[in-house]
Amino acid sequence: MTFHRFCILILAIFLSHCSSKPNRWEYQNVRGKTAVIVNGKAVPPAGLPKKVMQAISAGNEIVGKPYKYGGGHASFNDTGYDCSATVSYALHGAGLIDSVGTSGSLRKYGKSGAGKYITVYAKSGHTFIVIAGLRLDTGYNGENEGPKWSTRSRPIKGYVLRHPSGL
Repeated sequence: MTFHRFCILILAIFLSHCSSKPNRWEYQNVRGKTAVIVNGKAVPPAGLPKKVMQAISAGNEIVGKPYKYGGGHASFNDTGYDCSATVSYALHGAGLIDSVGTSGSLRKYGKSGAGKYITVYAKSGHTFIVIAGLRLDTGYNGENEGPKWSTRSRPIKGYVLRHPSGL
């Protein structure tokens, strides 16, 4: 290998580790735009679009249900929910999805990138949703806790960000 090729290889390796993409999801409270958690439920600010309010309301309906692998896939109404059914339930409550998706299929949901009000974070094996700045998730690092709202930061490396059109 010539010195020139060696330098190009080192530069390529170095640049592959540089990224402008954040590696963590962080809660940022923005008055009038961000929901807050009160007694485990999301409370949105006034003036959000109707579909965002409906998604929050749907998420609130299942908060506190247990984590159940495959839960929520046979029917939107279940005794427990896994990650993708949790995301699908919230989206369905707003009329933004017709059937329960998997973490893999949610990688292709809607439009690419973060949304203004709703963002689905999906990767093979897990998914969660951020609605009006709050994260609706079933836990991470093996913490299958069931659906709950959170302001706790979490890693997002490897996730694809998707959003419903216009939201």
